[in-house]
Amino acid sequence: MRVIMMQDVSHTGTRGELVNVKPGYARNYLFPNGLALEATPGNMRVFEQQKKKIEIVHEQERASATEIATSLEGVAVEIAKRVGESETLYGSVTAAEVAEALEHAGHHVDRKSIDLEGGIKTLGEHPVRIELHSDVVAEITINVVAEE
Repeated sequence: MRVIMMQDVSHTGTRGELVNVKPGYARNYLFPNGLALEATPGNMRVFEQQKKKIEIVHEQERASATEIATSLEGVAVEIAKRVGESETLYGSVTAAEVAEALEHAGHHVDRKSIDLEGGIKTLGEHPVRIELHSDVVAEITINVVAEE
């Protein structure tokens, strides 16, 4: 099924692109979430009319994401976790814990935008990527310490 992407979706397509997707994916995920439109001639005309508005909103989102990224630059957050005798963590550090630690530091970040790349399972400092926008990525440092 051919669809017009209304927003960037990782591993699917970028805004304004015509892509082929499976019908179930389009019906059950892309269409209900407003991420795509079916590629009919009428929808193509509607998209062309709305393209300017969409681009203005996209630029505003990119500008606010860039502002947040500059405020996050160089931020280091400490998270205390329980450890075993061999200095390994019981479990791992989650994106929700990172988001909560950032909230305490005065930075509001959605936990869904935090990329832990396989998880943090050891003590020490770890770089963490925060994908604020499709074009803007911030990097912070998480310092995992043993809980007292």
